Amino acid sequence: VQLQASGGGLVQSGASLRLSCADSDRYSIGWFRQAPGKEREFVAAIRWDGRGSYYADSVKGRFTISRDNAKNTVYLQMNSLKPEDTAVYYCAAGPKNSGESYSSGNRYGIWGQGTLVTVSS
Repeated sequence: VQLQASGGGLVQSGASLRLSCADSDRYSIGWFRQAPGKEREFVAAIRWDGRGSYYADSVKGRFTISRDNAKNTVYLQMNSLKPEDTAVYYCAAGPKNSGESYSSGNRYGIWGQGTLVTVSS
């Protein structure tokens, strides 16, 4: 599988964006982000069947992850964006079952190219 993240852009604080991760098939999918000079951090994840989702505290209540398996696409709806959300966002695919937490990058063996999200104040 090859993942393709898209939907990034430049927006003002308070705006919304929806990121897409295509070719996600029936893997568990995680979204991570990396801001300049910072380590990669977990954002959100969703089970392969869509029956569970997980969020970082920093985005809970603002971001929503969902999937449309008929379209092999996972979405990350980002509302009320803040300047601190500025980062390159990556989607990653992992197995249906794993001993690793959904928030751990170690769970995911396939990473897509990132999409840049810039939020201006």
